[in-house]
Amino acid sequence: MPSTDPDLHRAFKAFKKKLKMQQLEEDSRLGRGPMSGARTTVLSIQPPTGFGREIWVELAEKQWLKADGGGFYAIGASPPK
Repeated sequence: MPSTDPDLHRAFKAFKKKLKMQQLEEDSRLGRGPMSGARTTVLSIQPPTGFGREIWVELAEKQWLKADGGGFYAIGASPPK
């Protein structure tokens, strides 16, 4: 059964928030000073809990997310506006 549009938007928003938090956590690790120049970028993450696997598959089918394998997803080529 397809998910409703508000559910998809809510799940995508939660995914973006978790991705942002992962990036902030990575940036705040010890040994990563602003002058070191060695900055890493978080490209894909496991989706947040609270949503079923079906919703992540549907978001990947709609190309809002890109499945990287192993349960990891990245922002897709055409996220919603």
